[in-house]
Amino acid sequence: MVQHRTMLTVADNSGAKILQVIQPLGGSGKRKAKVGEIVVAVVKGADPNGQVKDHEKVKVVIVRCKKELRRDDGSYIKFDDNAGVVIDDEKNLRATRIFGPIAREVRDVGFSKIVSLAQEVW
Repeated sequence: MVQHRTMLTVADNSGAKILQVIQPLGGSGKRKAKVGEIVVAVVKGADPNGQVKDHEKVKVVIVRCKKELRRDDGSYIKFDDNAGVVIDDEKNLRATRIFGPIAREVRDVGFSKIVSLAQEVW
């Protein structure tokens, strides 16, 4: 789970290096977001030739979390880092490649394009 001011690594080639979460989407009282949910974040460091610029506000889909997530079959999954993929307002990817493993819950939410570009899905 991620919350306000959580630092995320970027799992795509949009040009951002680190993202800082501003607000999980879903109402003013929403405090935490888990895998597959959308958050608003600010870019902290970006490549000069990338699609996103430094200090830009972007929407991000959480694809990996350190906090374990319980699946319906009773198993748990957790990752070594908190990571996200930058999307636009229409929920389309702003990148062309996805790096690292992606949780299967991302597909269940409806981001099948992210899953199809991922190297491996857990």
